Amino acid sequence: MRTKKHKRKTNHMVIVTSDAVDGQVRHLRFNHWVTQILMVIFCVVIGYVAGLIIYGEQYKSRIWDTANRRIEEIQAENEQLQEQLTAAESEKMDIQSEVIALTSKIDLLSDTVNQKTEEMDALKQTIEGQGIPSCFPLTGSASIVEITEEEPTCILNSTEGTAVVATATGVVTEVGEDTDYGNRVVVDHGNGYVTIYRNKGECMVKVGDTVVQKSALFYIGSGNTRLGYQIQQDGAYINPIQMMDISG
Repeated sequence: MRTKKHKRKTNHMVIVTSDAVDGQVRHLRFNHWVTQILMVIFCVVIGYVAGLIIYGEQYKSRIWDTANRRIEEIQAENEQLQEQLTAAESEKMDIQSEVIALTSKIDLLSDTVNQKTEEMDALKQTIEGQGIPSCFPLTGSASIVEITEEEPTCILNSTEGTAVVATATGVVTEVGEDTDYGNRVVVDHGNGYVTIYRNKGECMVKVGDTVVQKSALFYIGSGNTRLGYQIQQDGAYINPIQMMDISG
């Protein structure tokens, strides 16, 4: 008969001792399978650590390279943005300068327009004033007789060498004979006022002529020193003395 062989069980023992005088000795006993498992775990840990050592540096290097590239990209973008900001600031200053220049021009134009408006208003007032028959109808002095009945009239007796003049700007609408004074000139001033001049002298204007203040209508000689002067407003006679600017 053959004798059965028994497998020999191998156990491992770890002895833990202390260097103290009264240190105790401990025995840790591991069977064969536990030892193999521990060896596998140990090998895995060693491999993991070695992998970290070997490949960790490469991984960190790649991360650093990526980070550095990203930092460079960000720096480049910042530089580009800074350039754009500088250009925008320069453009802003140029625009502000243009705005200031345009504002100055606008102010100047506004002042010019205001000045021209004032001048136009003054000219308009002057023109309108020239259309109101307030001027004295003779270039020299004269005695005045006022007639207020029916058709108010001023009879002015002047001296030889003076002239009968238009008392406002207007258009001559009538030149003809007058039964009492010899000749008559009618001037329409275009604003409701009409002036009538009666004198024996020779008329210096004709129908359709435009006259201004002080335009000569008659010259006074030795035989025509008397002037009859009348004013109509909107078709009704008014007293010329109320309109006449008499000085002296």
